Amino acid sequence: MNTLRSTATRILRALALWFDNDAARPESASRIDLIRVLPFIGLHFACLGVLWTGWSPVAIGVAIALYAGRMFAITGFYHRYFSHRAFRAARPVQFLMAVAGAAAAQRGPLWWAAHHRHHHARADRAGDAHSPHLHGFLWAHTGWFLARENFATDLDAVRDWARYPELRFLDRYDALVPTLLGVALYGVGAWLAVHHPELGTSGPQLLVWGLAISTVALYHATFLVNSLAHCLGTRRYATRDDSRNNVVIALLTLGEGWHNNHHHFPGAARQGFYWWEIDVTYYGLRLMAALGLVRDLRPVPAALRDARSRR
Repeated sequence: MNTLRSTATRILRALALWFDNDAARPESASRIDLIRVLPFIGLHFACLGVLWTGWSPVAIGVAIALYAGRMFAITGFYHRYFSHRAFRAARPVQFLMAVAGAAAAQRGPLWWAAHHRHHHARADRAGDAHSPHLHGFLWAHTGWFLARENFATDLDAVRDWARYPELRFLDRYDALVPTLLGVALYGVGAWLAVHHPELGTSGPQLLVWGLAISTVALYHATFLVNSLAHCLGTRRYATRDDSRNNVVIALLTLGEGWHNNHHHFPGAARQGFYWWEIDVTYYGLRLMAALGLVRDLRPVPAALRDARSRR
């Protein structure tokens, strides 16, 4: 009876974590909680829905737009702003971009920033949650994101942001924004199917392309920075870790693939240190700065940029 009660409690707790991350507590073992990660797995299987919904120019355009827009929110704000404070923004812009980042279904801004700060403190050394050299490629790519021990947000690591109740709300209920995005996509697709049938789209089609396919592509492009960018590429700087510059990952992630650059000087608003290193996120931040939406983009000190010592 006690075993049955314990199992039921564990299942209910895991289900609660779908909606409320405050139920999470650090775990001692590196175990994947299958109930907790069913939505993540479900998104991958939902991509197969394209076999029934088909495609349309509208659906593909929506998927690409949502990939690019949410990638910019992750790279520009979850990473460079919330994790490294590489520039400044007014509170409304901060909140709106946090919402855009939350739509990527990579959990809340506080969780993301706390884990990333921890990574920089221990990169490729004991305690790094997603080092491919310590845990293997698959764990570094995806496993760590699904592990029980990594569900909770370390608020001590992000005290600077935890004072904002709106950010704590997004962090606690991180499933809310992706869910609303899915509802909106289905509603728009259904409306277009009725009022503009010549476009060849529908609610299920936009849901599959705009939420499932776009989000899964976003997941794995982002995760490549944790896994492949610590294994494959070039090293300009002799950092303490094994970070690499990888042009393919840089193109997929709007500039995050210049990972050795980033580990050399994490506080810069740009990661492509030289003009030929394409960094679309930085171009977007420059545009936002020109429009007065952000300010004080932190540059790369010339002396640090040109210090090309190798291991």
